[in-house]
Amino acid sequence: MLRTFLLYLSRQPGIFRFVRHNGLAKRFASRFVAGEMIATACDAVAELNAKGITATLDLLGESVTNEAEARETGRQYLELLDEMARRKLDANVSVKLTALGQDIRDDLCESVTTEILAKAKAIDSFVRLDMEGSPYTQRTLDFFSERLYPTYPGQVGVVLQSALRRTLDDIDWSIAKGCRVRLCKGAYLEPATVAFPDKRDVDATYVEGMRRLLARGHYPGIATHDEAIITEVQRYARAEGIGPERFEFQMLYGVRRDLQERLVRDGWRVRVYVPFGTQWYPYLMRRLAERPANIAFILGNVLRETFA
Repeated sequence: MLRTFLLYLSRQPGIFRFVRHNGLAKRFASRFVAGEMIATACDAVAELNAKGITATLDLLGESVTNEAEARETGRQYLELLDEMARRKLDANVSVKLTALGQDIRDDLCESVTTEILAKAKAIDSFVRLDMEGSPYTQRTLDFFSERLYPTYPGQVGVVLQSALRRTLDDIDWSIAKGCRVRLCKGAYLEPATVAFPDKRDVDATYVEGMRRLLARGHYPGIATHDEAIITEVQRYARAEGIGPERFEFQMLYGVRRDLQERLVRDGWRVRVYVPFGTQWYPYLMRRLAERPANIAFILGNVLRETFA
């Protein structure tokens, strides 16, 4: 019921217009979204860099419906990369293939994405392909493997989700290819046929995948706020002689900033995922709808940080 209601709210343009101009709502969103403009996003990254934290910038928005929208999204990413280079920010970018035309035509998506990769290569940056729901998992990995990675092996990587039953096999595949992986748990509500319904299985898969990536992967991103898993990452890395330069922790903008800064002080590498753009309201509502438990997760972390 809550999920249905949140999805309903995410599709209401009248509510979207109201919320975008509501001061309280914008202040809440600013905790988790770095404004609507490239300039505000880059300002947020500069603040993170000053604390020794790197960043991944993500222009919000998902599936587009026509070629013009796909190419406009690509143009904005090119502008973003130029601004990152101009300001000498320590950051890379994340893209969703559906925002670059994947649901329209593969050749269109390839054209737009390779322009972004070429720009990233020119400025010595990197592009992460965000993973969306399970219907896109194989499509994304095939598109990456066949159309992007052969030409831009140093500029592009993927995301894998431990909630999916297939993920340990995908991790072994990525290790064999030598490509970079961000490992996360996954926020999408998936059927039990493709995903683990029990959190214990999601966590166990995450830990096993993490160990494989740290031992044999190529500079993986370990994306989690779970302190028990973070402690296990540190224990395993030390036990196996895996130095902090071989991987990085990744976290969300505005979530557990205290933990982010503590990890940096302790000598670990941390990258923060920084979303921005005009689509912040539907983005937040869809994320909450995909997993309503995220509401308690976000509020709990805000309170923990506030009163720590």
